[in-house]
Amino acid sequence: MTAYNDGGRESSPGESANGAGSAPAAPRDDAASPGGVTRRGFLQSIGASGLAVAGTSMMSAAVLADEAPPATPAPAEAANASGPYTVHFIVNGVAHKLNVEPNAVLLDVLRDRLHLTGTKKGCDHGQCGACTVHVNGVSVNSCLSLAVMHDGDQITTVEGLAKNGKLHPVQQAFWEHDAYQCGYCTSGQMMSAVAVLHDSRVPADDHSLREAMSGNICRCGAYKNIVAAIQDARGKMRRA
Repeated sequence: MTAYNDGGRESSPGESANGAGSAPAAPRDDAASPGGVTRRGFLQSIGASGLAVAGTSMMSAAVLADEAPPATPAPAEAANASGPYTVHFIVNGVAHKLNVEPNAVLLDVLRDRLHLTGTKKGCDHGQCGACTVHVNGVSVNSCLSLAVMHDGDQITTVEGLAKNGKLHPVQQAFWEHDAYQCGYCTSGQMMSAVAVLHDSRVPADDHSLREAMSGNICRCGAYKNIVAAIQDARGKMRRA
């Protein structure tokens, strides 16, 4: 007959009585293995090896730091690279020399520095066309253009369309056809319209005109009158 001890091992009554079923004693740290190396000696040798490697690495790093050349200070020009830039451009026939920051937006320079507030800040993402100006005869969204990019350029805003006190044909046509309501987008609409009428690649039909003007948004919905005004101005400019 057998009985189960606490560990679940079968033992005979004789083993239980003599204490043979007790747990075996833990091996001693200094007990030698068959090869003659004790556990304590093995651990000590590993620790000594690790200290030697760490010491060698620290010495190598110290030597490299001593041999490294001294840091060279940045030149003064590089330190001032983010400072103001001097730009020269002609706006509505008037020459201007301005000191502007590298990230200064052309729209903000026109409005805040030159006080030409006819150019409007709308979406500020180049999607509505209210900020349209002409740069060397080409329509540009001034909210997406940096001022430093236009050094030496000729820029025209809506204030520069009229000549000698006489409205541009597009301005006159917008007035006659009531091609505006709130008026916020009107300056951008007229600047784009003038550029389209001078672009020989755009056909004269209404569909092509609407496509060419699609970058200018009128939230009041005066598109019908805008198209009529532009086509009327086209005829007047041809006869002039």
